[in-house]
Amino acid sequence: MKVVVFAGGLGTRLSEETGSRPKPMVEIGGKPILWHLMKIYEAHGFNDFIICLGYKGYMIKEYFMNYYLHNSDVTVELNNNNLNVHYSKTESFNVTLVDTGDKTMTAGRLKRIEKYLDGEDFMLTYGDGVSDVDIKSLIKFHQEHGKIATLTAVQPEARFGGMEIEVNGEVNEFREKPKGDTWINGGFFILKNEVFNYLNDPKIDDIMWEESPLENLTNDQQLMAYKHQGFWKCMDAMRDKIELENIWNSDNPKWKIWK
Repeated sequence: MKVVVFAGGLGTRLSEETGSRPKPMVEIGGKPILWHLMKIYEAHGFNDFIICLGYKGYMIKEYFMNYYLHNSDVTVELNNNNLNVHYSKTESFNVTLVDTGDKTMTAGRLKRIEKYLDGEDFMLTYGDGVSDVDIKSLIKFHQEHGKIATLTAVQPEARFGGMEIEVNGEVNEFREKPKGDTWINGGFFILKNEVFNYLNDPKIDDIMWEESPLENLTNDQQLMAYKHQGFWKCMDAMRDKIELENIWNSDNPKWKIWK
């Protein structure tokens, strides 16, 4: 099963980083967050990726084109342009890089990569979030319910801590960033190929995947939610990048499920 990744947006809320590179190339622990995301899937046995490129997509192309060289010890003989590789630490990724347009919305990006899926079911996610979601359990859930689409629902932490306060003002309990009560779309979709029947609008390039496609799937009772109660974090702003960096440098980077 192939993994499709949205990686073409502007990332305007992270402009401190995205002025010079696409958001999925913003680094956590010296590696792009896109790499972390792909390692999650690889750890579950999925290494065939289709990356939907847009804003500064050439930088993602160059990253993968030069990945082998940048992760190897080499001797270069300049007089004859010989290259000897002594040691290489590379990945088992198979990566299809598709230019889906600088200004195309997410539904349009998905439609543009249809031809690379060979009519098969596939996975889809965003290129700016990491999680310890059990991909194999997610697939099992999807296959058992038989609907067209499954999304992973998550409960993000509240931005601020919470308190329980008595009438007289006494604090009974203080909670540091509790999880919210609302379930939100955390990405990590599983989709049947029939989903492309919901992407036939002539103006599909101007439509977000989260708008009419998901709304129509919901109206047709073809969308199911897999509830993930573990770790999930989206890198939406600079504070999120800093938090992810701190988690990565801790003793327990929760999304690092690979060895």
